[in-house]
Amino acid sequence: MPKHDDPTTELPGTGTGPTAADLGGTGTGPIAAELGGAGSGATAAELRATGTGPTSAAPAPPPGLAHAGPAQTGQAHAGPVHTGQAPAGPAAHAGPAAPTAPAGPAAPAAPAGPGYRAVFRVREFRVVFVAHLFSLLGVVVSELALTVLVYDLTRSPLLSSLTFALGFLPYLVGGTLLAGLTDRLPPRRILVVCDLLCAGCVALMVVPATPVALLLALRCAIAVVSPVFNGTRMATLADILGEGDLFVLGRSLLRIVSQSALLTGFAVGGVLLTVVPPRGALAVTAGTFLVSALLLRLGTVRRPARGSGAAGSGLSGTWAVLRNRRVRALMLMFWVPPLFAVVPEALAAPYADEIGVSTAALGLLMCALPVGTITGELLAGSFLSAAVRSRIVLPLAVTGVLPYLLYAPEPGVPLAAAALFLAGATGAYTLGLDAWFVAAVPEEQRGRAMTLMTAGMMTVQGIGMAGAGVAAEFAPVHVVVAGTGVLGTVCLLAAAAELRAAGAAGDRKARRG
Repeated sequence: MPKHDDPTTELPGTGTGPTAADLGGTGTGPIAAELGGAGSGATAAELRATGTGPTSAAPAPPPGLAHAGPAQTGQAHAGPVHTGQAPAGPAAHAGPAAPTAPAGPAAPAAPAGPGYRAVFRVREFRVVFVAHLFSLLGVVVSELALTVLVYDLTRSPLLSSLTFALGFLPYLVGGTLLAGLTDRLPPRRILVVCDLLCAGCVALMVVPATPVALLLALRCAIAVVSPVFNGTRMATLADILGEGDLFVLGRSLLRIVSQSALLTGFAVGGVLLTVVPPRGALAVTAGTFLVSALLLRLGTVRRPARGSGAAGSGLSGTWAVLRNRRVRALMLMFWVPPLFAVVPEALAAPYADEIGVSTAALGLLMCALPVGTITGELLAGSFLSAAVRSRIVLPLAVTGVLPYLLYAPEPGVPLAAAALFLAGATGAYTLGLDAWFVAAVPEEQRGRAMTLMTAGMMTVQGIGMAGAGVAAEFAPVHVVVAGTGVLGTVCLLAAAAELRAAGAAGDRKARRG
């Protein structure tokens, strides 16, 4: 199941490794969660067809959601979106006129062939993708290096684990109080400034005189700006790729990269720490954030702000977004799955100890979920049309944690890993859900809405991990995981029912109008 949306979130897999599982934290950073994605934190996560050809079908809305937003054509938007200019529409005139890069030859409106290849034909997306790789490297290595540094300075497992835990709480603050910035300021400026702030925070961590308290405070500062970065980047993808199938596949690629970081990121960081001390590794990550900022500044087009701030700021602006029942229901479908999906990962180390297996077996358990997520996304994005991906959203979402029932008989590693792989593969539902979400949110609120969505995905993962730890104090780990399969499925069915009801209400309102 996808968890982080992009970034870190764009979010979907937690930024944990065999050691981090004991700490109960996830990797977060400027591009976590997208992940979206979530996404995710970049390594947490952040959660997710070839349907880009001229005859691609539009993503079919779920029953009752025919009026969820702008019509989806399943084609790339020809015109300004692919020429390096801001798309036409209200958002393009929401701020003062700004110079844009000269238009080059228009990219093919609907290239034939596999969808992922079509996304890479868009030059500006390639820049964002490479910047994502550099920033993601910075996030993963800095988290590992900072954890080691804090432990070396204090010899305290509690303070060391706090470096992971502090990646969750500030997301809620940044996602609610700062979300309005994403629509009130030019998006490129936000992305570059966020990367520079992260580079500055990491640079201060490198200074030998920096005390542990300030190290933790700097960790919090990075987590505060992360949802703003993630939400802005997600909204910018819609400007670059259009609101159709190319956007969905672009989001999917960023999530896949974030998931892959789970499999390689900590290994790379571990090797680096054998060559340089923790502060040296942090210095390297400061450089990766600077490279990301430079790429975004020079390789992306300057677009005006989407809105003027009339919708309000802070909590009032957040409520302006959540007042839309369809948007609330869609956010719920992004938030509920990761709340339960993180449980087996959070309890992987205790479960390995419960069944008496080796560290290598623990590593297999930790890898199974992200490998399943990557596989599901790749298959759905490469072989399913946009219409089919839309039809499987609810069936995959509501059954996403059912494989956890295989934990009931306290299985060995092969069966437990299979359960995690299957659960991860159901994360393919996020491709269709992304299409619904970008269609339902008004363009002038898109940045704020996507920031709220990614921040919520990170926050619920922290809640899910904490709840799993508490439950495991009173019941065997395999019982807790199996119980998560039952409780999670009930909650997902309720969320799906609300989404259908919101769509039906929207239909009735449209007919009356």
